[in-house]
Amino acid sequence: MTHKSTHFFTNLSRATSVLCLMLVTSAHAADRFANVEISAQAIAEGVYMLKGAGGNIGASVGPDGTLIIDNQFAPLSDKIATALTNLGGDRPRLVLNTHYHGDHTGGNSEFGRTGDIIAHDNVRARLVGQGNLPGSALPVVNYADAVTIHFNGDELALIHLPQGHTDGDTMVWFKGANVLHMGDQLFNGAFPYIDLGGGGTVDGYIQNLRTVISDMPSDITIIPGHGPIADIAALAECLRVIEETRQITVSGLDAGKSDVEIAEDLSAYAEWGQGFISTGRWISIIKADHAQRGSL
Repeated sequence: MTHKSTHFFTNLSRATSVLCLMLVTSAHAADRFANVEISAQAIAEGVYMLKGAGGNIGASVGPDGTLIIDNQFAPLSDKIATALTNLGGDRPRLVLNTHYHGDHTGGNSEFGRTGDIIAHDNVRARLVGQGNLPGSALPVVNYADAVTIHFNGDELALIHLPQGHTDGDTMVWFKGANVLHMGDQLFNGAFPYIDLGGGGTVDGYIQNLRTVISDMPSDITIIPGHGPIADIAALAECLRVIEETRQITVSGLDAGKSDVEIAEDLSAYAEWGQGFISTGRWISIIKADHAQRGSL
């Protein structure tokens, strides 16, 4: 066999290996969601929360059509569409993104083919910055602070929550239905993930929770980004835990304690670290945020 033939077959083998890896990776991604079921919970007349894998979806179904808030992962798009059909809805006319993370925007590319995506300026900027998304995945309507949508007989206020979970968070307030979708500005019953690299801060997260408690109706029903349906009391409890654990962690850091020692100091809050963010990861977020603020 000639040198050129050997070189050709070597490259062919490499290309085949890469292709096989891509196919295996794609199959693994599909398998990951194969058994996921999308369940719907009625919140108010025509307003629902859909759960599956990833962030909770809000949905409005009525005479104007279907509107969704967030859309989980791309492989779940067909299942989400079926769940909306079962609620009497159809392909969403409007798709609202509470922030840019993939477990909330993965379905953009599919639902954006037939519906208009609306999001904060920073959400579009961060999605564009990924460089590998089709045009259908990108918001076509953006805003800096707030925008109002009239849909299915309700008035929806989209309000920017600055420098909290990310730098592009939005909460969606159904004023008539008295329902609030908070995206990942609320992990109900669990330590939150704060994306420091995405413009989030612990201080901003805390201030945003305070703002919601202060400004929203006391009897409002809240759809969190993760976790079960909440109310203002549950929101206040999350705020209390975040503030207390942040103070304990910062005091421990100032005293030169190790992460293990700080985790022991936080043992009373162990149940809050059983989800996506463990106690150790919550400590690491607070440490990084504390260091970042110290360098400002």
